[in-house]
Amino acid sequence: MIAAVGFAVAPLALARLWAKKFSPAKPGPLKDATYECGLATKPDTQLPFRPEYYIYAIIFLVFDVEVVFLLPFAVAFSGLTVGATVAMLVFLLLLAEGLVWAWSKGVLTWV
Repeated sequence: MIAAVGFAVAPLALARLWAKKFSPAKPGPLKDATYECGLATKPDTQLPFRPEYYIYAIIFLVFDVEVVFLLPFAVAFSGLTVGATVAMLVFLLLLAEGLVWAWSKGVLTWV
Protein backbone atom coordinates (compact mmCIF):
# COMPACT_ATOMS: atom_id res chain seq x y z
CA MET A 1 0.00 0.00 0.00
CA ILE A 2 2.86 2.35 0.85
CA ALA A 3 4.54 1.63 -2.49
CA ALA A 4 1.31 2.31 -4.39
CA VAL A 5 0.80 5.63 -2.63
CA GLY A 6 4.49 6.44 -3.11
CA PHE A 7 4.29 5.84 -6.86
CA ALA A 8 1.33 8.21 -7.04
CA VAL A 9 2.62 10.94 -4.72
CA ALA A 10 6.33 10.99 -5.61
CA PRO A 11 5.95 12.38 -9.17
CA LEU A 12 3.52 15.01 -7.91
CA ALA A 13 5.90 16.05 -5.13
CA LEU A 14 8.86 16.18 -7.54
CA ALA A 15 6.87 18.28 -9.99
CA ARG A 16 5.88 20.66 -7.18
CA LEU A 17 9.51 21.03 -6.04
CA TRP A 18 10.68 21.55 -9.63
CA ALA A 19 8.05 24.26 -10.17
CA LYS A 20 8.99 26.10 -6.98
CA LYS A 21 12.72 25.95 -7.77
CA PHE A 22 12.78 26.75 -11.50
CA SER A 23 9.58 28.70 -12.12
CA PRO A 24 8.72 30.88 -9.15
CA ALA A 25 5.37 32.67 -9.18
CA LYS A 26 5.46 36.30 -10.33
CA PRO A 27 1.98 37.59 -9.55
CA GLY A 28 0.85 40.98 -10.69
CA PRO A 29 -2.29 42.76 -11.85
CA LEU A 30 -1.62 42.02 -15.52
CA LYS A 31 -0.49 38.47 -14.84
CA ASP A 32 -3.60 37.74 -12.76
CA ALA A 33 -5.95 39.23 -15.35
CA THR A 34 -8.11 36.96 -17.48
CA TYR A 35 -6.10 37.79 -20.59
CA GLU A 36 -2.40 38.44 -20.17
CA CYS A 37 -2.16 40.57 -23.33
CA GLY A 38 -3.49 43.64 -21.50
CA LEU A 39 -6.57 44.16 -23.66
CA ALA A 40 -9.89 44.61 -21.95
CA THR A 41 -12.50 42.00 -22.81
CA LYS A 42 -15.66 42.92 -24.64
CA PRO A 43 -18.91 42.15 -22.86
CA ASP A 44 -20.47 40.36 -25.86
CA THR A 45 -17.83 37.66 -26.33
CA GLN A 46 -20.28 34.84 -25.66
CA LEU A 47 -21.53 33.05 -28.76
CA PRO A 48 -24.95 31.41 -28.85
CA PHE A 49 -24.81 27.71 -28.07
CA ARG A 50 -25.91 25.51 -30.97
CA PRO A 51 -26.42 21.96 -29.66
CA GLU A 52 -27.39 20.73 -33.12
CA TYR A 53 -23.76 20.75 -34.19
CA TYR A 54 -22.70 18.62 -31.23
CA ILE A 55 -25.52 16.12 -31.71
CA TYR A 56 -24.63 15.89 -35.40
CA ALA A 57 -20.99 15.27 -34.46
CA ILE A 58 -21.92 12.55 -31.95
CA ILE A 59 -24.09 10.80 -34.54
CA PHE A 60 -21.20 11.01 -36.99
CA LEU A 61 -18.83 9.45 -34.45
CA VAL A 62 -21.23 6.62 -33.69
CA PHE A 63 -21.59 5.70 -37.36
CA ASP A 64 -17.92 6.32 -38.05
CA VAL A 65 -16.75 3.98 -35.29
CA GLU A 66 -19.02 1.21 -36.55
CA VAL A 67 -16.74 0.91 -39.57
CA VAL A 68 -14.07 -0.42 -37.19
CA PHE A 69 -16.45 -3.25 -36.29
CA LEU A 70 -17.63 -3.87 -39.85
CA LEU A 71 -14.19 -4.09 -41.45
CA PRO A 72 -13.12 -7.38 -39.80
CA PHE A 73 -16.55 -8.81 -40.61
CA ALA A 74 -16.16 -7.87 -44.27
CA VAL A 75 -12.63 -9.29 -44.45
CA ALA A 76 -13.54 -12.65 -42.87
CA PHE A 77 -17.06 -12.90 -44.27
CA SER A 78 -16.65 -16.25 -46.05
CA GLY A 79 -15.00 -17.96 -43.07
CA LEU A 80 -17.48 -16.95 -40.37
CA THR A 81 -19.72 -19.31 -38.51
CA VAL A 82 -23.49 -18.94 -38.51
CA GLY A 83 -23.41 -17.52 -34.96
CA ALA A 84 -20.90 -14.82 -35.90
CA THR A 85 -22.94 -13.91 -38.98
CA VAL A 86 -26.13 -13.64 -36.92
CA ALA A 87 -24.32 -11.50 -34.32
CA MET A 88 -23.10 -9.14 -37.03
CA LEU A 89 -26.56 -8.97 -38.60
CA VAL A 90 -28.00 -8.05 -35.19
CA PHE A 91 -25.31 -5.36 -34.92
CA LEU A 92 -26.25 -4.03 -38.36
CA LEU A 93 -29.94 -4.11 -37.41
CA LEU A 94 -29.24 -2.03 -34.30
CA LEU A 95 -27.21 0.45 -36.35
CA ALA A 96 -30.01 0.72 -38.89
CA GLU A 97 -32.47 1.25 -36.08
CA GLY A 98 -30.27 4.05 -34.69
CA LEU A 99 -30.07 5.64 -38.13
CA VAL A 100 -33.86 5.50 -38.55
CA TRP A 101 -34.30 6.99 -35.07
CA ALA A 102 -31.86 9.85 -35.80
CA TRP A 103 -33.54 10.50 -39.13
CA SER A 104 -37.05 10.51 -37.61
CA LYS A 105 -35.93 12.95 -34.87
CA GLY A 106 -34.45 15.28 -37.47
CA VAL A 107 -30.93 15.00 -36.09
CA LEU A 108 -29.45 14.56 -39.55
CA THR A 109 -30.98 17.79 -40.86
CA TRP A 110 -28.19 20.32 -41.24
CA VAL A 111 -29.47 23.77 -40.35
